[in-house]
Amino acid sequence: MKIEKKDIQAALSTITVPGEGANMIASGAVRNIMTFADEIVVDIVITNPALQAKKKVETSITSVLREKVYADAKVKVNIKVEAPEKPQIKGKSLPNIKNIVAVASGKGGVGKSTVTANLAVTLAKMGFSVGVLDADIYGPSMPIMFDVEGEKPLAVRVGDVSKMKPVENYGVKILSIGFFTKPNQAVVWRGPMASKALNQMIFDAAWGELDFLLIDLPPGTGDIHLSIMQSLPITGAVVVSTPQNVALADAKKGVAMFQQESINVPVLGIIENMAYFTPEELPDNKYYIFGKEGAKNLATDIDVPFLGEIPLVQSIREAGDVGRPAAMQTATLIEAAFEKLTQNVVQEVVNRNESLPATEAIKITTMAGCSAVKK
Repeated sequence: MKIEKKDIQAALSTITVPGEGANMIASGAVRNIMTFADEIVVDIVITNPALQAKKKVETSITSVLREKVYADAKVKVNIKVEAPEKPQIKGKSLPNIKNIVAVASGKGGVGKSTVTANLAVTLAKMGFSVGVLDADIYGPSMPIMFDVEGEKPLAVRVGDVSKMKPVENYGVKILSIGFFTKPNQAVVWRGPMASKALNQMIFDAAWGELDFLLIDLPPGTGDIHLSIMQSLPITGAVVVSTPQNVALADAKKGVAMFQQESINVPVLGIIENMAYFTPEELPDNKYYIFGKEGAKNLATDIDVPFLGEIPLVQSIREAGDVGRPAAMQTATLIEAAFEKLTQNVVQEVVNRNESLPATEAIKITTMAGCSAVKK
């Protein structure tokens, strides 16, 4: 029996590719048809890579050709998958903000928020205009550290739009979910809700002109981090760690997150917090309670800058608790340590801006952004 190509086309026009409305011929999915005696070869392109979809296409074509063309036909279906380009998720730019620096840690309890607050006030003391976005939705600390717990952002008109005016203290503009919740109220939100709140604090805020916007990220490498990096073009990231191995293991993951190919946010460097303890009565002694130079050695190992070390001093904790960051002290070891640290951060931002193109908000188009990172 001679098999006619037009009969094959007519048969295939009665079925559709899974997930598509038009039939296989009209949609252009069938790219080629060949016949050799009782053998029929069909080349088809589909967009669904699932094995189940491929099997269904193959079964449907074989069945319809044997039913409508030739019952004993030997059918071979060559399936090629061409997945459509997925829409890219890209954040808006904030043209009034020159540099956006994310302060992160792989592990909680290493003093990331304390470092962020003191870095912010030191930048302000140097004459920079500074803002802090408290992105730790579930454990906001900035209202306490800046002594503005009872404050609420006011609504202001920017053009024809109403926006939130950040709370300001010590020359630093601050926005935090802590301004919108009661002190004893837990924020029990799933990821999408938390991300929406963050976007509102970013884009519905009247930040004005800023030299630096510091983002105090929550611990870990999860949903909030991805949301921030999808929303904003991050200039660079700073990772805070204490010297012990348990913290360093997570700090390494934090660095790896930013360096992942699908994220690619420049890492400005690593900060070692609680590096050593010096008793007031023995000012020349250093006791390495959590280990010695662990973060400094990690920075060398993974080839990122070491930005500096902050000693373990009781007044840093006390100052944070009363809402007056310790870096505001004058002529103290703490002021000097934070000044040196901040100078190094500013220098790395300058180096990054001179040597690399402007960062864009990341475009995550697959689940790769949520996978484990091996570095």
